[in-house]
Amino acid sequence: MRHLFLLLTLCYVTISQAQGITGSELLSRAIAFHDPNGNWKTFDGEFKVLMESPNSSNRLSTISLNTPQQKFSLLVEKDGDSYGYHFDKGICNAFLNGSNEISEEDIKSYRLTCDRGETMKNYYTYLYGLPMKLRDPGTLLDDSVQKKTFNGKEYLVLKVTYDENVGNDVWYFYFDPKSYAMEVYQFYHDESKNDGEYILLQGLEEINGIKMPKTRAWYMNKDNKYLGTDILSKS
Repeated sequence: MRHLFLLLTLCYVTISQAQGITGSELLSRAIAFHDPNGNWKTFDGEFKVLMESPNSSNRLSTISLNTPQQKFSLLVEKDGDSYGYHFDKGICNAFLNGSNEISEEDIKSYRLTCDRGETMKNYYTYLYGLPMKLRDPGTLLDDSVQKKTFNGKEYLVLKVTYDENVGNDVWYFYFDPKSYAMEVYQFYHDESKNDGEYILLQGLEEINGIKMPKTRAWYMNKDNKYLGTDILSKS
């Protein structure tokens, strides 16, 4: 019922350009809310993400990240199997059910290539490093901040694009105008086609002093189709 209610009430309309704040200033205030002590740059910790989706069994992912030592690991548990990747200063190792000896058939079936592992590493460090990751090189912040109403609430909205060698998607980040908490974000591959997805964020989970969104519910932009929900917890 909650998802149905959101779909029925979803709307976002540009109201006006926000006065007196630039995109960079808005991002600084959002980072001050989510990471007040600047812990993301030296993050060394672990957290879990439970993914619930309507057409698949649940997937539990344990993410370990040690930024100073350039280490990352992902352990996925789904349907009685466990698999994932370890990265140590760029050196990648995949594993399946505790073993690094994986058949070609299983590599294909579980997509246990280091290219896939790199994609998942970038995925988790980007999403759970937001909004701090918007300070990374190659990120282009629109200087103009917009006021938009999304699902009945007014937000300050930051548009973000990327250098061609980083990415081609267009992103919009929605921040509470009082606390500067990030509560929605949205991306398009081609905005003129209204493709891509929007993500509704609810609650906060503090991990290593960083306020991360507790739940992320994913929807398609074009038809509001519900895709699934990620639920964050401490390891």
